[in-house]
Amino acid sequence: MDSGPLDLNLLVARDGEQALDFIRGRGEFANAKRPDLIVLDLNLPRMDGSEVLRFVRASEELQNVPVVILTSSDSQRDRDSARTLGADWYLTKPSDLDAFLSLGALLKGYLAVGRHA
Repeated sequence: MDSGPLDLNLLVARDGEQALDFIRGRGEFANAKRPDLIVLDLNLPRMDGSEVLRFVRASEELQNVPVVILTSSDSQRDRDSARTLGADWYLTKPSDLDAFLSLGALLKGYLAVGRHA
């Protein structure tokens, strides 16, 4: 079932510190709109995704923003930790290109449901 087009602005952060600058609205992101969805890798350089997730869940303004973990780790320990920290969804990056590209449709559906719930 296709939820139709969504008007999205996508920002890809190069590391955890830049992700946190965007989320906080600091520096070059001072006028950035609050995110509707955060997709985090646990293995970010400079500051890992768990630290970013911890900040998001501690922030009164951001605590209700859905956070999806998209990572190469299939470890149960990482899954449990992400859930404990407040991740809404945990996805393991597929190694197959077609499966990876289908993640876009999954995230689109997740975001569309959240906007209309």
